[in-house]
Amino acid sequence: MKPKEILQRWVERFNQYDYEGLSELYSDNAINHQTALGVMEGKKTIKQFFKEDFEKHEMVCIVENIFEDGNVGILEWKDPKGLRGCGFFWMENDKIIYQRGYFDKLSFMEQQKK
Repeated sequence: MKPKEILQRWVERFNQYDYEGLSELYSDNAINHQTALGVMEGKKTIKQFFKEDFEKHEMVCIVENIFEDGNVGILEWKDPKGLRGCGFFWMENDKIIYQRGYFDKLSFMEQQKK
């Protein structure tokens, strides 16, 4: 599977708040580094992160662009409230092995209060 296809599945599952399905896209030893939040290591930790985030926050990922270069997928996104961000996903054997995400945490938290 190409990185772009994996990212399309990632967005679908994210928007369904499907933390189980999302976690299946990651390798067992994956790392998810959200620069505004910190580093999560391992599929189980990443799964728990998504579960807790979905329980606490209202989130929607609207794709602006998906690019791929070799085994790297790049997701540029926005949400209905105007927050924007991007994520870089390294893939091996059709699984995400490393993810780095960028978004403005302060803007996100302010939006969640409204």
